[in-house]
Amino acid sequence: MTVPSLAAWIDATPIYLLTLIMLVCLAAAALAGYALRRLIGIASMPDSGGQEAYIVSAVLGLLALLMGFTLSLSLDRFETRRVLVLEEANAIGTAYLRTQLLGEPHRKRLNDLLVTYLDNRLQFAQLPPARQAEALAVDDRLLTDIWAATAAAFDDIRLLEFSTAYLDSINAVIDLDTSRRTARSAHVPAEVFGLLFFFTLVTGSVLGFVLTGPRRQVAAGLLLLLMALALILMLDIDRPTLDLVTESQEPLLSLRASIAAAPPELYDKWRHAS
Repeated sequence: MTVPSLAAWIDATPIYLLTLIMLVCLAAAALAGYALRRLIGIASMPDSGGQEAYIVSAVLGLLALLMGFTLSLSLDRFETRRVLVLEEANAIGTAYLRTQLLGEPHRKRLNDLLVTYLDNRLQFAQLPPARQAEALAVDDRLLTDIWAATAAAFDDIRLLEFSTAYLDSINAVIDLDTSRRTARSAHVPAEVFGLLFFFTLVTGSVLGFVLTGPRRQVAAGLLLLLMALALILMLDIDRPTLDLVTESQEPLLSLRASIAAAPPELYDKWRHAS
């Protein structure tokens, strides 16, 4: 399996199935280590405990370092996606307010397009990966319509200083659409997760080989469970399509509620006052 196909498989696989696969692989690795110890006939020796402890500590320490590095990369990408949601909400809100300064029919046309675009963005964030392509196609069409409507309105406002500010606000909406798409596809390299998964399996084998006795084996099992959950958490944080840890859409939801509470007619209450 190539790296791109591995990344696509991770995106398309449900999180519970990834967790199950991880647990089964770690259990198999630990059993393989235990079976290897039995096969070569290594018995517990009085002076071997300290050496085995050093080995386990070294392996777990290196695994913790790799996990910390990967978690840091995942959190950086998550924070980028979270900030972009706020920036997009601000950009759409600014464009919507500035649209109220246009004359008809441009004002109503762009109001409707911006609200529809906002609704589509909110819907896209809740769709499973299999249905996101359709929402992205609608997104592209709406952006084209928004720019076409802006071009039509620009003919009436080109001589006003306000025209540049309005174009900037629409451009910000379009630019942030691209930024959010890029951020959603910017993952920690699959090679990093592949190496981390391989090293986790090796760690499971070492624990199975070194830790003998019921009490130590139970402790090793709990440790393997924690390692599997930590790796799954990092995958989920890094990939918003897995749907457990996702960036909050609250800024966009708040904007939608604000627009619903203050329709365009509200901004006309003093426009025609004598």
